Amino acid sequence: MILNELAQGLRPVAEGVEWFEGLSEGDQRKVLHALVLFCGQARACEEDVPKSIARSGIRPTHTPAVMLTNWRFGLEALPAYELIKSFRLLVALFSLADTRRRTLFCAGGCGHAWHNLPDPLRDAT
Repeated sequence: MILNELAQGLRPVAEGVEWFEGLSEGDQRKVLHALVLFCGQARACEEDVPKSIARSGIRPTHTPAVMLTNWRFGLEALPAYELIKSFRLLVALFSLADTRRRTLFCAGGCGHAWHNLPDPLRDAT
């Protein structure tokens, strides 16, 4: 749920990073693995990578960015100090791909529960 809220801009990325940082390293790696799968399901493509890097706020020379530029998705296997950068990058990639998918295939409405999430910020007020 949190990952889809981040991808759809319903939850601030800073809040997502804070949530991710609070997870154990093992759980962080599971989240990264799930994000890789979500990017695939949302039909992320190599052309999304430069925009994802820019949106993520990490430098193009950071290891996760270099790996993704080479279309390598083994980001969950990186050293622990690279996990937060990987998270930011994969959230950005997922957001771009999912936005495109919702625009192209779900514009008139769809039955995907993850595309019909309530706004947690609006619901909290």
